[in-house]
Amino acid sequence: MTALNQPALAFEQAELAVPERQGPAGSGPRRSRFRRVGAERISWSTTTILVLCSLTVLLPLYVTVSMALKSGTQVVDGNAFSIPSPISFDGFVQAWTLTKFPVGLAISLLVTAGTVVATIILAAFASYAIARNWDRKLFRYSFFYLLAAMFIPFPVIALPQIQLTGRLGLDNPLGVIILATMFQLSFSVLLFTAFLRSIPLELEESARIDGATTWQTFWRLIFPLLAPMSATVGIFAFLYAWNDFMMPSLIISDPALQTLPVRQNLFQTQFSNNYNVAFASYLMAMAPAIVAYLFTQRWVMAGVTQGAVKG
Repeated sequence: MTALNQPALAFEQAELAVPERQGPAGSGPRRSRFRRVGAERISWSTTTILVLCSLTVLLPLYVTVSMALKSGTQVVDGNAFSIPSPISFDGFVQAWTLTKFPVGLAISLLVTAGTVVATIILAAFASYAIARNWDRKLFRYSFFYLLAAMFIPFPVIALPQIQLTGRLGLDNPLGVIILATMFQLSFSVLLFTAFLRSIPLELEESARIDGATTWQTFWRLIFPLLAPMSATVGIFAFLYAWNDFMMPSLIISDPALQTLPVRQNLFQTQFSNNYNVAFASYLMAMAPAIVAYLFTQRWVMAGVTQGAVKG
């Protein structure tokens, strides 16, 4: 045994030789204080509420999947909670054809991707200008103006928007991208501005000392630091654009260029009592949104929590 290992061995022997802490006479060994502190107490009321809230989401999701996997004869048995036996994919095949799913999917992806990219870039530009010029009235009032726009729902101004897009030739997916970006801009600027206030100004001052312009400072320094909040803004814009029904249905005049939610409503009459076809189309339409949220929810929470605390 080397001399280097002797101190470690002596320390282990001394640690084993320490007697257990005894409590009062006859009470046995006293429980470790660290074990009492580390023990977590279960809140059954909170757990019950969380379970009930989870059931309100999981039960409809189970019914949707179950009905979509049933055959035409199984869906009329009157039991929506029964397990499909045997499993049938006829509903997906018919929904794929009736709704022209590939075309609707491509249009929905185009509208969603355009909205996400435009929202992130425009909101980041506006937020950077507002956060770094907060002492000027024009930028400060512009921020309040954008916040006020959050309280104006689309149905209130739907009619003038329809007329405006029609006259400008924007009664197509491009018009939906522009309007969806504008309606997401207020909330996105709010998130970006809160996040930018947590970034030290010394970083920008160092970049300017090195000769960087405002444009270079934003793209090479500030925008990469906005990655967590960009992910948060992006997923909110994605869910809004993907699931939106009213705006595409009112703005897009050509039924062949409609998004998936609108196509489901247009072809609803063709489903008749074929509930397996209807639920299959619903499942195919909402699957991308569910997958996107599952993979990006940690970035959403990280962006919100980092933007809420000023460093």
